Order: sequence, then C-alpha cells, then structure tokens
Amino acid sequence: MDTITRNKTIKLIGINEAEIRTSISDLIDNENVNIEIKPFDAKTYIILTASADSEEAAKDLIKPVSKDIKKRFGNYIYSTKEKISLEMSVVNLLEKNELTISTAESCTGGLLAGRIINVPGVSDVYKEGFITYTNKSKRKTLGVNKSTLKKYGAVSMQTAKEMAFGAALEADTDVSISVTGIAGPDGGTDEKPVGLVYIGVCIKDSVHVEEFRFSGDRANVREQTVVSALGLARKCILEHFS
Repeated sequence: MDTITRNKTIKLIGINEAEIRTSISDLIDNENVNIEIKPFDAKTYIILTASADSEEAAKDLIKPVSKDIKKRFGNYIYSTKEKISLEMSVVNLLEKNELTISTAESCTGGLLAGRIINVPGVSDVYKEGFITYTNKSKRKTLGVNKSTLKKYGAVSMQTAKEMAFGAALEADTDVSISVTGIAGPDGGTDEKPVGLVYIGVCIKDSVHVEEFRFSGDRANVREQTVVSALGLARKCILEHFS
C-alpha cells in the first residue's frame, strides 16, 4: 500500500532558529514526525512532516507534536495556516481590537506600507503612511525635534520614538510603526554600521523602540526590517490588547 505524506507549517516571529532548536531539542528525534526548522528573513518556520497509510493517520501523527509546539511557543506563533502571512496576522489583530494604524519610514521607503496595503480590506485599519527619508522631512512631517536629530542622529532610538509618536499624532491612529536605519551599501560607520535599524511602535501615546542589527545586502536589510517591524507591532498589540 502506498503511503500518504502530509505536512504542517508553524510560522514564528521574534525568536531565532537557535532558540527554537534548543526549545524543541527533545522533539527533533521523533520517529514518526520529521521536524525541519527553516529560517528566512526575520521569520522562522517549523515544518512537521509525517507519512502513514492514510491522510487521516498522517494528520494524527502530526497533531500531538503540533499541539506541544504551540504550547511551548505561544505568541511567537503568528500562524499555522499556509495562506496567512505575517502582515495578514497583524491586520487581523487590528481588526479584532478595532484599531487603526499608520507608518513612518526612512530606510524602507514605503516597503512596510506596501506590505500592509497588500492585505485585502485593509482600508478599514490602515490610515496613512509617511516616507521621511531626510532629516528635513522628519522634522516637517512628523515633528521630530531638530535637537534630537543633532544630538542622536537620524538613526537612533530617540528619533525612532519621535517618528512613531509623530505619525500616530499626524494620522490620528491608535497604532503607528516607525523605521529608521542604514540599509547600505554605504552610510555605515564603526558606531552605526550598515544593518543598524531602530523600529518604534506607538500605541495609545506609549512608544516602544527596539534596536536591530541585520546582515546582507540592501534588499535583505530592508526586507528583514519590514518583517521585524510587523513582528514588533504584533507583539506590542498583543501585550496591550490581548
């Protein structure tokens, strides 16, 4: 009798491959279910594969392992469905909590806004996006203080904070995401190398900012920034509303 092979993908954000591998090391040698950990960009997929005499039997082998993994990783998991992307999961959270969102971007130049806008029906939650590539536009559009830019620079935690707050204020949204960084290939220094990015999330006048250091070429840095921005927004929304 031919065997039937089935798989299930568990999608995670905000936790790296090494941490995942350590957390499920006891499951890796499962005789019935093959576990593959696949990182790319700033996301990680855990792919479970099982073979059996029937589709139902293969699914039954996967179910307990999947349940165990879900319990271990909790909110790090943004989807277990093939068609649900990270941006969809963020939009779903916004809709669930009746929240609106705006974006303020520097090094990603609208890539983050475009990713969010790709989600059907997003007009109910996404209100406005700002591309503030220069210091002048950061000051004029978002109200970033000239003194902040002079003291800390455009790529800084302080600037990301003021960008996020300014976007939320200007667009009148419940949530805003800000991004400022050095995508390369030029512009890096010893103190602020290529790949240094600050991402801010403003929710109800409270701003959380995190520093990231990405590797790769310009396109890779920008893509990792977008993914991490969506992941951080999701994390902050869950902490505030779920």
